[in-house]
Amino acid sequence: MRISPTVAAIAEPATLLMARRSRELRAQGRDIIDLSLGEPDHDPPAFALEAAHEALRGPWHKYPPVNGYLDLRQAIAAKFERDNGLSYTADQIVVSTGAKQALINVVMSLVGPGDEVVIPAPYWVSYSEQVRLCGGTPVIVHSSLEEEWKAPIARIAAAVNERTRLIMFSSPCNPSGSVLTQQELEELAEVVRRYPDLYVMADEIYEHIVFEGEHRSFAALPGMAERTITVNGLSKAFALTGWRLGYIGAPLWIAQAATKVQGQFTSGTNSIAQRVAKACVEADPALLAPMRTDFKRRRDLVVDALKRIDGWRCNVPQGAFYLMPDVRSSIDGRTIKGSVDLSLYLLDTVGVSLVEGASFGAEGTLRISYATSDEKLTEAMARVARGIAQLKAG
Repeated sequence: MRISPTVAAIAEPATLLMARRSRELRAQGRDIIDLSLGEPDHDPPAFALEAAHEALRGPWHKYPPVNGYLDLRQAIAAKFERDNGLSYTADQIVVSTGAKQALINVVMSLVGPGDEVVIPAPYWVSYSEQVRLCGGTPVIVHSSLEEEWKAPIARIAAAVNERTRLIMFSSPCNPSGSVLTQQELEELAEVVRRYPDLYVMADEIYEHIVFEGEHRSFAALPGMAERTITVNGLSKAFALTGWRLGYIGAPLWIAQAATKVQGQFTSGTNSIAQRVAKACVEADPALLAPMRTDFKRRRDLVVDALKRIDGWRCNVPQGAFYLMPDVRSSIDGRTIKGSVDLSLYLLDTVGVSLVEGASFGAEGTLRISYATSDEKLTEAMARVARGIAQLKAG
């Protein structure tokens, strides 16, 4: 049996791999606490479910337009104006089957063999693999815990050259929870202005989960709207991961190219999900405050627990619902050779599923998702502490 060299060269997403292993162990009767997936445990808003019920009784059962229903795209454009200070026409919006499809649509539209894509690390696992799928070369710019998991803009600038087609980043960041400041965004915009064929993919799907200050959109900076593709969706803020709906706001020619790509894969996004999406983007973002409060409390709970694990270090992230502790003190190079081994040890020994940091471009770390209940987090962190103590004891 033989698969294509292109597919053979990419990795299975580490997040999905750990989730699958967790399910397999749970099916065997093991008590597993899964902190591997970025999936809020909250229920979707009532208005979203009501929109789905109404759509089921309505005329929304035929093929939708490839780029999304016009009234939804108009509503998304209005949301961008209201929340982000961005001015788009409906034709600059493309609705996709999840933000991940929105990302690959754009990467396929802009990146080809010989192109480079600069990706600050830590980064979402699919960024680098999507670039490879399109024949491009991911150029990883590393950062450290001491830098709050944010690569200095000067380091990013040093990685950019005439072959760089795209810079991809998320803020708030998956997997670190870091949030770029206004100054950092402005410095990055200065880098972009030096290269007329350079574009930015700003993944803002965690925009409503910022604990201090306000979310800032890169495309809102002077001259950046025509150089930026802003990605968003329903999964995180509205707890609608299973509905698989994402979208972009982009320069018209990029939106048209992304629509062409999507037309050869999934065509239009699920029609009922689109009606739900319209209700969500039209809703007052203030309704999301209780969920944000929950996440901030859970962040503090996990940070406090991590500080009590001998040798582990962590920062206090300002957004999303992830932490990336530095766990190098638990990697001895023998029993535990790296973060992959450590994540498997904790899963097998104490039944806690965490994602190894290497796949995010941050070896020597683990990603912890705190998008679950306080009770599960408390128990999970107690188990992790016990497992690390056992490891140190030999």
